[in-house]
Amino acid sequence: MRGFRLLAVVAGALGGLTGVAYGLFTEQSRRARVVIGVPDAPPLRADGVYGVHSARPAGRRLSDVDGAGAQVRFAVLGDSMAAGLGVDDPAELPGVVLATGLADEIGSPVRLETYAISGSTTRDLSAQVDRVVADPPDLALVIIGANDVTTRLSIPVSAALLGAEVRRLRAAGVGVVVGTCPDLGTVRPIGEPLRSVARGWSRRLARAQRVEVERAGGVAVALGDLLAAEFHARADYFSRDRFHPSAAGYEAATSILLAPLCGVLRHEWWPH
Repeated sequence: MRGFRLLAVVAGALGGLTGVAYGLFTEQSRRARVVIGVPDAPPLRADGVYGVHSARPAGRRLSDVDGAGAQVRFAVLGDSMAAGLGVDDPAELPGVVLATGLADEIGSPVRLETYAISGSTTRDLSAQVDRVVADPPDLALVIIGANDVTTRLSIPVSAALLGAEVRRLRAAGVGVVVGTCPDLGTVRPIGEPLRSVARGWSRRLARAQRVEVERAGGVAVALGDLLAAEFHARADYFSRDRFHPSAAGYEAATSILLAPLCGVLRHEWWPH
């Protein structure tokens, strides 16, 4: 959570804060770090095949197989939110929930492959994409951006890096859905006015991400716009650290990601 101190620094630089105001930002970032702490374990992993008739052959792309029933490969890339940090049961991981939902919707088994790494920024995404394009899946979900905010990565740079990686995935024939940066203004341990700085930065980043993702041929889902009100109102949407989502919070996110993932897989949902 050292990034909250960097947010305080950038807020001071951009806003011309007085020493007293800068001290307030610094104290708020310190308190947030104390409350949130450091994760005591990495995210759970539960890669494997989900859904009906999971014994059907793997190793073939959906587009290479005649008829329904081919095993679909689904990759998840990004940061701790993509990886599912905060849940206590592997069945609650967002990748597992989405793989199961995809299998139910399309009537085929889905193999979940998780590449997301907790703490990743968009600068780290290239290494994950390297692994994915070496053996491309049918579909990929990317959730990234929160750590770009907390580590003060420039919004234009962050968005451009994301667009470049989406292009690489699309060039490899992978359908891509991106969950844009969540609204960090909903994180309760961050006090005002630092919370407003985090909210503004994350929303601007999400808008820039959407532009670059759609230019690159992916589908962007505005997680912050769609979920901020619920996360603001529901303390139970956060896990014990009060920063990462709980199982209920991830369920809310997956409920809005499933439809575009299905649409991309069926070649029905693409940016215009």
